Amino acid sequence: MDRRGFVELALATALAPSVAPRPKGLPKPNDVQTAKAPYAVVLGSVQDAGLPQVGCYSERCDRARDGHAAGSGRYTASMALVGPSAEAFFLVDATPDITRQIDLVQEPVFRDRARMRDPFDGIFLTHAHVGHYLGLALLGNEGLGVSDLPIFCTASMARFLEANDPWAYMVRQRRIVPTPLAAERWHRIDDWLEARLLPVPHRDELSDTVGFLFRGPSALLLYLPDIDSWSAWASWNGPQRDVREVVASVDVALLDGTFWSAEEVPGRAVEDIPHPLLTDSMERLQAVLDSGTTRIVFTHLNNSNPALDEVGPERTELVGRGFEVAREGDRYVL
Repeated sequence: MDRRGFVELALATALAPSVAPRPKGLPKPNDVQTAKAPYAVVLGSVQDAGLPQVGCYSERCDRARDGHAAGSGRYTASMALVGPSAEAFFLVDATPDITRQIDLVQEPVFRDRARMRDPFDGIFLTHAHVGHYLGLALLGNEGLGVSDLPIFCTASMARFLEANDPWAYMVRQRRIVPTPLAAERWHRIDDWLEARLLPVPHRDELSDTVGFLFRGPSALLLYLPDIDSWSAWASWNGPQRDVREVVASVDVALLDGTFWSAEEVPGRAVEDIPHPLLTDSMERLQAVLDSGTTRIVFTHLNNSNPALDEVGPERTELVGRGFEVAREGDRYVL
């Protein structure tokens, strides 16, 4: 299907008002490396400013520098969606780490397409905080030089891109094509992929914020890297949801895991950068996890989050309870 076809499909009427029944029996991450089935691959798992974070010389950030030097670094939260037999590629959030993290898409055809300045069939954006869209800049004149690339997002995010340079300049050049999708409806993106935008409460200085449901032939995946709190989602002036019900309806949930505790960021009030605490998330979702039908994976971890320490007590507790922390290269069948 050509680029125009993707845009037309994405703008089509919603297919259904509710989530379809979930298939069962998903493989563990990396079990789909040789399969022809579509899959999602984690390209990044930490908060917008990355790891190491700018100006941070803590032991954790220094270890992260060593990890990058060794080729095992962490990048800003992002995913790629790869079609059957690697016939299509979509990016979820374009981060400041885009240059290195797309190397994690290891399909040979992807690199062939990149050489032709056409690696992606579209990019999904959750919102306009810096870690989620700044990577678009590297797709323009000074970088890859893409053409007519659909940017699937909310109407608010599309207006932001169209009204502010350098993004507006990229729009005028037809490098990127903001393609707003209505929330709360299923949109057919490709023969094998549907997407649904879920509005969530989050700091809306520049745009609103959504999570994405992605439905492939075999599985349903939730990607929700940013939200103020789970209690706010159940009581705000937007579409109200109980996170437990949403997570229970999917096969894999990648969720906001920014902070472990409210004392992590000296000199800053956590109210100024609100996110759910991992301890609260685990308490709320333990029963869903114990039901055995959904995998719950935390992403978007801040550099201060001790759950990043693979042998620390916090990670031991998290894994012992059955939860997971996203790692670059992890794969989930769609």
